[in-house]
Amino acid sequence: MQNRISYTLFVLLAILLVACSSSIKKKTIMNSKAEETFQQGTYGYDLAFLKAHKIGYIELKDSTSKAGLILAPDLQGRVMTSSANGNEGRSFGWINYKLFGSGKVSAQFNPYGGEERFWIGPEGGPFSIYFQKGKEQVYANWVVPQVIDTKPFEVVAQAPVSVIFRKDFALTNAQGTNMEIGVERNVKLLTRAEAENALQLSLEPSLNYVAYESENILTNKGKSAWTEKTGFVSVWLLAMFNPSEKGVVFIPFKKGSEEELGKIVTDDYFGKVPSDRLLVKDGVLFFKTDGKHRSKIGLSPKRALPWCGSYDPQNQVLTLLWFSKPENPAKYVNSKWGRQDNPLSGDAVNSYNDGPVEDGSVMGPFYEIESSSPAALLVPGETITHKQRIFHISGDETKLSLITEKLFDVPISAIKQAF
Repeated sequence: MQNRISYTLFVLLAILLVACSSSIKKKTIMNSKAEETFQQGTYGYDLAFLKAHKIGYIELKDSTSKAGLILAPDLQGRVMTSSANGNEGRSFGWINYKLFGSGKVSAQFNPYGGEERFWIGPEGGPFSIYFQKGKEQVYANWVVPQVIDTKPFEVVAQAPVSVIFRKDFALTNAQGTNMEIGVERNVKLLTRAEAENALQLSLEPSLNYVAYESENILTNKGKSAWTEKTGFVSVWLLAMFNPSEKGVVFIPFKKGSEEELGKIVTDDYFGKVPSDRLLVKDGVLFFKTDGKHRSKIGLSPKRALPWCGSYDPQNQVLTLLWFSKPENPAKYVNSKWGRQDNPLSGDAVNSYNDGPVEDGSVMGPFYEIESSSPAALLVPGETITHKQRIFHISGDETKLSLITEKLFDVPISAIKQAF
């Protein structure tokens, strides 16, 4: 009898172990397939990827459309990516899967990606916040402050379509000046009506769209003024997007003589941009952004207008970027590394195309559109605000062309045929 009971218990225990093993195996398989549910390149894939790698996130979703975006509070409230068509829709932000997957954190810089990240200028020069005092401004000495690289911003308010982040911190510039800084970052997903109002045009109902605005407020929290002698900073927003073979950034500019407005474009950040990658025509710059040639361009505040964009003809995606720019002339920080003749002669808008560096390696590839605020020459307690709006609109090219024609007097065909 006792042997029969023992045998029965043994059988029950075996069944239980098999069931537990099956349950654990099933759960593991489900977790490993979380990203496989959606194809890479979709919003759903990126959302699953961030979840799987335990990246804290906030998702904003429009109840009347399939528009949504993902923000990462632990990465300064950056917008990681967005979609115009829900989980199945294209993911517009570039995310560095390899870096996230490695689990490594660099003391110099961690290019996690994201389609709108908060940074601070200037990068180089006598008032740089990326180089220590007395250090030669070369790559080996360049260090991104942790507060705009790996440190979190505090979430102080949250709603279904908006979130407010805040952070107070101190930075020391290359002059040795200590700067007490306060940042408030407000990100809002725009409804169709709000997007149309911002664009001053109606969006064809058949077009998919996602649009959002960030308001970035920078405050002098210290007891000393930020001046042209002691140093200054600026709000710097970098939007990282996925490149395409025929991708083109287009930037309208103010026409006029070089004597009056200066040169049209700075095109030699990483060596002069080849002529088959940069075209200046009828008041618009066309810049090839295929992720195959490392290059960067910039426009001065005298030339820059508050609009620019890009077009991906392969996927029929029009991206528009608007940024706040004061009507009266303002000074902008110069981020050139090393000696500068004028630390307040910088650009208002830039675009970067990724590509191989000297050893053949590639960080991305991706491309960027960047906007900056004027230099924050602030007395204690004073603030400066910089806003940026990003619109991704996809669908029929004829209908997309109506948008570019109205905003820039440039048809989609001209953007496609630039190169």
